[in-house]
Amino acid sequence: MSRTSGVTTVEHEKGLHARPASVFVQTASEFEAEIEVVNAEGEAADAKSSIGVISLGVEPGDRIEITAQGDDAGRAVDRLVALVENGFELNGE
Repeated sequence: MSRTSGVTTVEHEKGLHARPASVFVQTASEFEAEIEVVNAEGEAADAKSSIGVISLGVEPGDRIEITAQGDDAGRAVDRLVALVENGFELNGE
């Protein structure tokens, strides 16, 4: 089983709250891999849980780490990092 991670900075004006968190969770849920997101303080949440992701309190300019384990872990991390870097716009893989 593959394990991979990526680090990115959240630049969205609302951080990882409300709509951006919803899009993030929706995208994470498309993958079979177990995915975790970690905020700058080292607090972790299941990337497939809206409440968990919002509870991390990620603000604009904060760095996050996305870690995934499973057969599609690499694709999951790549897609989620790209999603964050594209301002949470859903525009395909």
